[in-house]
Amino acid sequence: MEYDEITFIRHEENLMTPLDLTPILVALRQAAQLAHEVQQRHIVRSEKTGAEPVTIADYGAQAIICHTIQKYFPADGVMAEESGSEFARVVDADQKATIVGLVSDILGEKVTESHLIAWLDHARIDKMTHEPHRVWVIDPIDGTKGFLAQRHFVNAVGVLEGRIPVAGALAAPAYPNVHGGLLLHAVDGVAYAESLQPKNDRRVIRVSNHVDIHTLRALESVEKGHAGLARLARVRELMGMSPSQVEQADSMEKYGRIAAGDADLYLRLPRLGDGRPHNIWDHAPGTAIVLAAGGKITDVDGSPIDYSKGTALNNYGVVATNGKIHELALSAVGKLLEEERHEQPRD
Repeated sequence: MEYDEITFIRHEENLMTPLDLTPILVALRQAAQLAHEVQQRHIVRSEKTGAEPVTIADYGAQAIICHTIQKYFPADGVMAEESGSEFARVVDADQKATIVGLVSDILGEKVTESHLIAWLDHARIDKMTHEPHRVWVIDPIDGTKGFLAQRHFVNAVGVLEGRIPVAGALAAPAYPNVHGGLLLHAVDGVAYAESLQPKNDRRVIRVSNHVDIHTLRALESVEKGHAGLARLARVRELMGMSPSQVEQADSMEKYGRIAAGDADLYLRLPRLGDGRPHNIWDHAPGTAIVLAAGGKITDVDGSPIDYSKGTALNNYGVVATNGKIHELALSAVGKLLEEERHEQPRD
């Protein structure tokens, strides 16, 4: 069902509307379609400030999602990775025309460059005097390096209410062993998966029940700059796992795999000496899905993930598990940190 066929009830001002992700799921399918078109025919790379890659797909996907939020959730705030001013500055005229044309085709309406810029900057909380209770967190192409390398990526949207993740959705076009990809999402404490191409096959998902060390499946980032891979290897060794039980994957798809029971452990530890923050949009959407599916996510000392300030987590690292092995993982991380107090750093 297309969201234009659905009537949404809006409450009086200062009252929250019941959260219905239907329009966002449609927008994510559209964002995934746009990303596919760019990936197959129009890949263009620019460099943002800070040297992180960005493509015209990032801007187009975020514009589509923000357009939907503006239409159906106009009282809410937005925390998103890209901005209209950046789009205007770093994208050349031909690239702008390409992405405007693609967004127009996908939405089935005339879109201009001005529309894209306005949608990219819609309801940004950093421009507001007072932050709304509900904030949509958007990473339009999470795993951009994977996207550029024709590996894995997701289009990601999360929901913070009072700065707590309560809902999330991931469009994962390259989800393993699923033709056409998966759309994973969670709301009201229940997690779901369905085909990215609509097939009326929505199902409830749950984390695995794996506790036997030899049956565990771990995930880690492909890009070495995203984590201290040698540190992660040592943690898994301390847990009793072998290297054959580890797979590298880009993006928040890792959270989706844990939620769906297709993996059991994901660790995010920075490289020693790396003080870069963990951005909220890289974790909130996936966190909501894992928690709804019965998993557990904490900092390395077992404390909660803190989304309370700005656009970065107030945490050292992230431990995401099926819940059953969480204490084991935390214990192994603690042993690693104790070792590092007395040894030369690994990376």
